[in-house]
Amino acid sequence: MKMKKVLSLLLSFCMIFALAACGGNNDQTAAPANGTQAADATPAATQSGGASPEASGDEVSIVLATYPVGKYGDESTMTELIAAFNAVYPNIHVEVQYLDYTNGDDQVNTAINGGQAPDLIFEGPERLVANWGDKGYLVDLSDLWSSETSGQIYDFIETACKHPSGAYYEYPVCMTTHCMAINYDAFEAAGALQYIDEATHTWTTEGFINAVAALVANGQPNAGIVFCGGQGGDQGTRALINNLYGGTFTNAEHTQYTADSAENVKALQLLYDMEGIEFDAASVGSDEIGLFCNGTLNMAFCWNVAQELSETAGQTAQFEIFPMAFPTESGAPKLQGGIWGYGVFDNGDPAKIEAAKTLIRFMTEDDAQYTNAVLASNYWPVRELAGIYSDNEVMTEYGMFMQYMGDYYQVTSGWAEARTAWWNMLQQIGAGTAVEEAVAAFVETANTAAGN
Repeated sequence: MKMKKVLSLLLSFCMIFALAACGGNNDQTAAPANGTQAADATPAATQSGGASPEASGDEVSIVLATYPVGKYGDESTMTELIAAFNAVYPNIHVEVQYLDYTNGDDQVNTAINGGQAPDLIFEGPERLVANWGDKGYLVDLSDLWSSETSGQIYDFIETACKHPSGAYYEYPVCMTTHCMAINYDAFEAAGALQYIDEATHTWTTEGFINAVAALVANGQPNAGIVFCGGQGGDQGTRALINNLYGGTFTNAEHTQYTADSAENVKALQLLYDMEGIEFDAASVGSDEIGLFCNGTLNMAFCWNVAQELSETAGQTAQFEIFPMAFPTESGAPKLQGGIWGYGVFDNGDPAKIEAAKTLIRFMTEDDAQYTNAVLASNYWPVRELAGIYSDNEVMTEYGMFMQYMGDYYQVTSGWAEARTAWWNMLQQIGAGTAVEEAVAAFVETANTAAGN
């Protein structure tokens, strides 16, 4: 029997919280390398106690493309992961391509159109299931989902990795919940800490409004921005707008876009009217993170634990970063989740497909190797893995947000088109288009793309 209930996930995080020590360390932290790098495919030396096990078979070369999820954009980390794989499978040579969230999608789409798609790719269901899988470019990984280990993966993760046709276009590795962050020092100076619940890291919409007003009154006019220069980090703007008054982005069945609800219209109008909040058509999520970490902004809507751990983001801030759930009228936030794992492109070569599946099995089935794969992501496992962050204060703090994970609606049909239409809509509102008009146009575009 499969034991994958969300309750067990929450209990595991409670255990981690209880066990956490006072010290600790640990999409999208390190800056990805440019172009293509080949990871070391040389077999590892013989280990003490006997020779390393080797898989028999012909030599085969595959290309793994990865977005910068945690340290998956770091060449040294990927070299270590692939070297461990080659110690067991020396006949499978893995070349790593490093993508980013600015033009990575364009690179992959161009490769697909040119018949040069990577063999393996590391990303989330919104790309693997709702986009490339939906278009027929990926291999059905149902055979991987028949293993004993896959039976331990949480139900809601499995649902996100499964296409409506029944095909599995992703095998997951890690997950997180995205959140926001505030400049604790600026809030304290403005007397705005009274508007947040520091114990639960939550606040109400009224508290958010009052906090922004307090920051402005204290001479700090740049409380935050609704960045809309592109799709990068758009999970932050969606979560902010959906949470403020309890709106939704899609229906529960993930068949229709519902962002034109009265609740979302109200939220967008609130943000447009607020002094201290600006619609910024020149910035995307990474720009907002930079402005927050250098003290220009007092809050960031594009945030998660990987940002705080990043040497180019959170560790550069000269103030205390305090992670927060998005403000809600009810005080019960619904955060957007992130899921990352492997998809396999169907490039017409059975040997390459099998080699890609072999790498997936290696990274996910053995607990020791799976631990390494999860740690490289700076996120959390998609199945129970006891004690992985039990001595890490930062991961424990952010782990509490997992209980607020909301609906994973990013697998709705037409997702790629909807993302573009979303930031275009925000730009229109920032330029003065009536909120109702802009939102209606967004929903029409998104639902048309979804086939409605």
